[in-house]
Amino acid sequence: GYEALMRWHHPVNGNIPPAVFIPLAEECGEIEALGTWAIEQACHDASQWHDGAHVAVNLSAAQFHADSADVVDVVSKALESTGLAPERLELEITESLLISDPEKVLDSLDRLSRLGVRVAMDDFGTGYSSLSYLWRFPFDKVKIDRAFVSELEDEGKVSLVVASIISLAHSLGMRVNAEGVETEMQRAALRKLGCDELQGFLLGRPAPLQHVDESDNKAA
Repeated sequence: GYEALMRWHHPVNGNIPPAVFIPLAEECGEIEALGTWAIEQACHDASQWHDGAHVAVNLSAAQFHADSADVVDVVSKALESTGLAPERLELEITESLLISDPEKVLDSLDRLSRLGVRVAMDDFGTGYSSLSYLWRFPFDKVKIDRAFVSELEDEGKVSLVVASIISLAHSLGMRVNAEGVETEMQRAALRKLGCDELQGFLLGRPAPLQHVDESDNKAA
């Protein structure tokens, strides 16, 4: 599968990193429109692929605000207008998003799940990492933060933590994705630990859609 990444190429200033323009979009109130566009565009692009690959899109906290367009309606309309099968769309959220208004967010995620869309918890293992969310909502996938992957080769205790996360997720019926895989040693270690999916520069680097070769750049 693929993950949709937001990029901004400014005609004068060149490439503006997300760490700069996302906070600006939140500050000026454009983040909701950007989020809606990202979902619609990702669904459209994925509907053109003929191999059934899925696409993952990150959701922002702004898309769950009370004054925002209902994120479930946004996703439903995008799927309907593009004809993309719901199971080919994966929506990623971070644990910090759940902290602000857990009941509202969990209700929205439950409705998204009933649409047939897959829901993943991103950056698991950092931040709050509350295990209560794993049993309160049936996530389809847990994504292990790259901070763990980068230490796999040098810190023996990290592999024990990663193994525990994988075992816990599997016992709850969830798949596990490891982010930030950059070396063959990391890939071998994660496969040995039973990780279901790998993601990172070793497998494919971010690229414009027209440059993506569907036979490469996929999660393993």
